[in-house]
Amino acid sequence: MQQVDTLTASYGDKWDGVTATTGDPTLETESAFVQMMSSNDLWPVVLGVSLIIWFILLFFVLRLERRLQQAEASMHAMGDSSTNSTNTSTPSDSPSS
Repeated sequence: MQQVDTLTASYGDKWDGVTATTGDPTLETESAFVQMMSSNDLWPVVLGVSLIIWFILLFFVLRLERRLQQAEASMHAMGDSSTNSTNTSTPSDSPSS
């Protein structure tokens, strides 16, 4: 089964007309990045974009985890200080049996 490029068949003459009418030689010589982006093998582009998204998500999850640990530590510190102040009693305050 042969792959058919319908995009070039539909719009190829319109894109060729831009370089032919302007006469700008820079439009005809494309950079390697533009050539790669316009090729049919876009799996490296898809892989790169998806890896960027995954790394950004990983960064935010790790940052959230660190902030939650700090919040939990501060809550435990506040809880320990309040229980220590309420639980400290003198021996005369406690009922003797």
